[in-house]
Amino acid sequence: MLAKTLSAAVIGVDGLMIQVEVDLALGLPGFSTVGLAEGAVRESKDRVRAAIKNSGYALPPRRITVNLAPAAVKKEGAGYDLPIALGILAAGEILNCTDLAQTAIVGELSLDGQVCPVRGILSMVLAARKEGVTRFIVPAENAKEAAVVAEITVIAVKRLDEAVEFLAGQREIPPSKTDISTLFAGHDNYPVDFSEVRGQDHVKRALEVAAAGGHNLLLSGVPGTGKTMMARRLPTILPDIGLEEAIETSRIYSTTGLLSGDQPLMVTRPFRAPHHTLSDAGLIGGGRIPRPGEVSLAHNGVLFLDELPEFRKHVLEVMRQPLEDGTVTISRAATSLEFPANFMLVAAMNPCPCGFLGDPVKECRCNPAQVQRYRSRLSGPLLDRIDMHVEVPPVQIKEINSARPGERSHKIRKRVNRARQRQVQRFVQFPALHNNAGMGSREIESFCRLDQAGKNLLTSAIDSLGLSARAYHRILKIARTIADLAAVADITSSHVAEAVQYRRQQYDLG
Repeated sequence: MLAKTLSAAVIGVDGLMIQVEVDLALGLPGFSTVGLAEGAVRESKDRVRAAIKNSGYALPPRRITVNLAPAAVKKEGAGYDLPIALGILAAGEILNCTDLAQTAIVGELSLDGQVCPVRGILSMVLAARKEGVTRFIVPAENAKEAAVVAEITVIAVKRLDEAVEFLAGQREIPPSKTDISTLFAGHDNYPVDFSEVRGQDHVKRALEVAAAGGHNLLLSGVPGTGKTMMARRLPTILPDIGLEEAIETSRIYSTTGLLSGDQPLMVTRPFRAPHHTLSDAGLIGGGRIPRPGEVSLAHNGVLFLDELPEFRKHVLEVMRQPLEDGTVTISRAATSLEFPANFMLVAAMNPCPCGFLGDPVKECRCNPAQVQRYRSRLSGPLLDRIDMHVEVPPVQIKEINSARPGERSHKIRKRVNRARQRQVQRFVQFPALHNNAGMGSREIESFCRLDQAGKNLLTSAIDSLGLSARAYHRILKIARTIADLAAVADITSSHVAEAVQYRRQQYDLG
């Protein structure tokens, strides 16, 4: 007897439908799995045997052959246990189900028949919806996450016998539901707020501009000036995340097993702050089985690199592709995978190895050669890809002791949302473009036109600072964002002047 059902796999961060074929033939009892199955999949025969027996069913005394198609794709993980077990029971006529071949099933089995959760369920359900599958049986712990996807009937099971009885029509299991509006109701519950930052008004203004346009930002200053404090509060003023962006981000976290069962959807923009001992594979992704790295985990959010020069130079250089393209390509002999990596880079650094160059109180102990060696760890091409370079001066004690709190994050975020909405309307004919930072040369020419005064000012800045063509375009994009925050259609010389100030620090560092 032959039985067929559907399952799913995750390739990179994308889902792929897998057909599970089970054949029971006469001959000596045996169990073989074909279809480029990796170790955990080949071991499923022992888990499936024990789970069927301990769930009260008899394993048919036949030669069992399981084929996982397409055979050209490597199959990994234990998520095929449940569809294989159900396929065996259907082929042995223990389970009578007429629509098994149209039902997607995934789940790991324990030896006593319990159905255990798997990673990447969100990507799998999205792939099932794309292929027209309307019913998906998942482990109970994955149900909330799977039910985020509309147009799919999600059935949660805790044990193998529950799945058998449901498919046989002997048990009613109501479809799982996830209230998206309830999840988004807590999107602005942050433990920190910009009102806690006293002083540093020009730095907070730069962060607001960066958030409004999605611009990369470098903060430079002596220790204790609040660089890290302000960077960690940047997510509180980023524009609200939409459902499509939330699903894009959530499937990356689902694939890596970082998505909480209590929070099946990322309703706040991610903030990643890896340590400077990070490897290049940890940053952009990789490994024997390529997995997303920190740049992908920061997709639609912020990647914060504190003490930027302390990162190994070759690790920083691999960021150049994702900063430019918004994606990461991982190539291996057998396959090539692409991970999304559209993030805001926020970095912080000291002006010198000891940190006190330019400090009015503490004396710098570094000689010019040490300072130059320290700064040379950051290449010119990398610095050129960081839109805004802001110096963070020491904060005055009178500002710290000020009784007047700073502006709250939700007020700043309202302005940022309005500016980002203007960008959405502007780029309505460019679906891949979401903010000013993503504009290319053609869009800059169309949307960043300057009046004569602005052209003269920018030309003077280019001559005096020796700006590159890339820096010239980034100034235009920053000026466009400043104009959007001011809710005006035309870029004026005052917008250009402010934008130029956010590029000066790069050349002061050189």
